[in-house]
Amino acid sequence: MRWRKVTLIGVGLLGGSLGLALKKGGLASRVAGYVRRRGSIAECVQAGAVDEAGCDLEAAVNRADLVVLCTPLAQMSALASSIAGLIEPGALITDVGSVKGPVVSELEPLFDARGAQFVGSHPMAGSERMGVSAARADLFQNAVCVLTPTSSTGPEATGRIEQLWKDVGSRVLQMPPEVHDQLVARSSHLPHILAAHLAAFVLSPEQAPEQSQLCANGFRDTTRIASGSPEMWRDIVLMNRKNLRVALQQYVEGLKAFDRLLEENDPAAVEKFFEAARRMRDRWVSQCSSTSSE
Repeated sequence: MRWRKVTLIGVGLLGGSLGLALKKGGLASRVAGYVRRRGSIAECVQAGAVDEAGCDLEAAVNRADLVVLCTPLAQMSALASSIAGLIEPGALITDVGSVKGPVVSELEPLFDARGAQFVGSHPMAGSERMGVSAARADLFQNAVCVLTPTSSTGPEATGRIEQLWKDVGSRVLQMPPEVHDQLVARSSHLPHILAAHLAAFVLSPEQAPEQSQLCANGFRDTTRIASGSPEMWRDIVLMNRKNLRVALQQYVEGLKAFDRLLEENDPAAVEKFFEAARRMRDRWVSQCSSTSSE
């Protein structure tokens, strides 16, 4: 066993999947879950994601050598402050949030003052489905997990958290929190805004009644992630709003450039636009496939 007791603060899709993977791999002697609603306790245990669950925060983190914050970003700060005085010295804390700069800058000194260590994590795995009922033990297989240690992070702590994610199947990258937030603003956060806006634009009641009947697989695939948690994505885009605004402005400029191609009625330029995008995406898909097969 690599861990004596792992406590998951929040047992939804990501927390539940991590619990299932830890238990399947025999990586923890005990997996405990903290939930907000008593009605969730039986669901978490029945799903097999935890050995025990409850609404008592102190009991949940008691004797835990690893605590994983799996809550929406807006709740993370308050919960971290609550558990800081409850955890044992030497414990490790990580999270699964998709914004790292503000989280790391606040939580790292908070836990350091208590003799514990925080290492920021972002497993880039998920689904538009929510809750522990959607959890899967293989969710993190071949997914990238970004660690965001700082100059204050101990190398042993970073190594143990890196091994945690490798043990559940992830490929681990390390980068500064600020760099992470700039990159995911384009590749992760921007697509959710585009999908949500496209769904709202096309399916608006202001459109013709027949409009939704003409939405086929392309529309379904492009807007799939618009079915994600509104609460979660509210927190993400507001916390990373500075980087996201830059990405949005750059994207809008690209749309304006394509609009000019339409205005000019330039077949060669329009084809070049689609060919460049196809070539870049096909190369990316090929690289992903080769990495997954290693």
